[in-house]
Amino acid sequence: MKNFKEKLALVPTKPGSYQMKNKDGVIIYVGKAKNLKNRLKSYFTGTATGKTRMLVEDIDDFEYIVTSSELESLILEITLIKKYDPKYNILLTDDKTYPYIELTNEKYPRLKVVRNTKRKKNKNYLYGPYPNVGAARKTVNMINRLYPLRKCDRLKKDLCLYYHIGECLGYCKKDILKEEIDTMKKEIISFLKGDAKVITKKINKEMKKASDNLNYEKALEYKEMLEDINITLRKQKIDLNNTNSFDLINYYTDKNYLSIEIFFIRDGLLFGRHNEIIQTISDYKDQVLEYLIKFYEKSSILPKKLYIPDDLDEELLKEYFNLDVIIPKRGKLKKLIDLAKENAKEQLDLKEETIKNDDKIRMDAINELKDLLKLDNVSRMESFDNSHLFGTFYVGGMVVFNDFLPLKKEYRKYKISTNVKDDLNAMREVLYRRYYKVLMENLEKPNLIVMDGGKLQISVAKEIIDSLNLNIPIIGLVKDDKHKTSYIMNDKYEKLEVKKDSNLFLFLTKIQDEVHRYAITYHRNIKSKGMLSSMLDVIPGIGEVKKKKLLKRFGSLKKIKEASEDELIEVIGEKETKHLLKYLKNI
Repeated sequence: MKNFKEKLALVPTKPGSYQMKNKDGVIIYVGKAKNLKNRLKSYFTGTATGKTRMLVEDIDDFEYIVTSSELESLILEITLIKKYDPKYNILLTDDKTYPYIELTNEKYPRLKVVRNTKRKKNKNYLYGPYPNVGAARKTVNMINRLYPLRKCDRLKKDLCLYYHIGECLGYCKKDILKEEIDTMKKEIISFLKGDAKVITKKINKEMKKASDNLNYEKALEYKEMLEDINITLRKQKIDLNNTNSFDLINYYTDKNYLSIEIFFIRDGLLFGRHNEIIQTISDYKDQVLEYLIKFYEKSSILPKKLYIPDDLDEELLKEYFNLDVIIPKRGKLKKLIDLAKENAKEQLDLKEETIKNDDKIRMDAINELKDLLKLDNVSRMESFDNSHLFGTFYVGGMVVFNDFLPLKKEYRKYKISTNVKDDLNAMREVLYRRYYKVLMENLEKPNLIVMDGGKLQISVAKEIIDSLNLNIPIIGLVKDDKHKTSYIMNDKYEKLEVKKDSNLFLFLTKIQDEVHRYAITYHRNIKSKGMLSSMLDVIPGIGEVKKKKLLKRFGSLKKIKEASEDELIEVIGEKETKHLLKYLKNI
């Protein structure tokens, strides 16, 4: 640990944001403080443990920016976190957003499960979030069976199967009264808000009808629907004497761990809950703030109100989110706040030992790898693999791990030149593109490159890294004749033995499996979905604009195959047409 005594003496006692840097000048942590001097001193005095200790050992320098208020320092902190994505700041464990149920605002509405709520310009009704995507899909499927809403994305030219089985009114051919559609919408919205009377009556009617027609299998399905509704509503109902919609937040902290609990209350129902356990670095209240900001920015929809415990900064949250933030002092809402804290504690008690063990196993594996390679730092690892379609049209994948945890938002896919005919040249192109961009855009370099193979793959990686004058260590995971990882090879082509039952070997194998999965899934998705737009994604030279032109002009793979070369050139140009025709010959 460096001695910052002289530098700390010059730090003011004003509010602001501070940035910790490692020996490469990379920002590894961003925080905020009411009193910069006190906060920064706290890192370098006393005994640090857990994640804080790892951070302090990694700090080579720090900077700070003084602000005029705590709100200003919070905004600055979040801005810098977004810009630099520091490794020690909070990482949400799941990049996916919670799904919502959407009833579209169209002449002929559709009901569906959506995640990307930001893209909707004409949304009429969004309900959620649903922490359980299975429950959301089950609800949508049930409503779509009971109500003959439009099922297709675009109106078809003729009546489809849904019309013939009574699950669509035939909007493409029939004139449907607006009043009939409005009645359906009203009943669906009422059900999604927790009033099941109308829909229960409807299910009972359909169940009796099926039973009278001796269709007992269908009658049983309707009976199970009723049971699902009753169980769900019983679990969700909270005696609040109101139909407000809000989120309620509390937390529990123990040693270096923070458990955050969020209750989603919608129209008086406990719609779902979310829990996350994180290791703390700075003041736990600041960590709760940072977490909430990241969580709600990810979900894209803010609740109408936030209820919080009395030790969080009500005014700061109110100003940042620009919504009602309330601290309940008594009554049912105060009891609910206390219940959220109990749940946060319960979750931490349940998972704390497992998390501690996992952290220790990872840190032991990291230290073993550092000793094995004689390196000071191996935190950030980047690994690569290729896949191809029909022996041509290679694509590459890169995965990123930080302290053996995947950073999925930093994964990258690469379309590779059609001239490439083998794995090594495919890898050469991917590595050059990746690290040329790192160099040109001053991106964070990995501490270690992990190649899926031995001497040949390492040689290609060394060739590219040396040509760009970068200094990045490289290892290869060498397979045996049964295609199983056998040993590690360093960039001096030395064999490094690692016990196959060791945690280090298991973590490295996990990286190898993940990069292989990531690269091959690209092609599998294209083939399994059979989607023209996805297939066009792998053809070099055909970007988003030209892809849209092809889809607009021809609409299907069959019609593109039937098109003449001149017709294709007219849409996307001569060079791209050659790539496309070459691709079409292989499928």
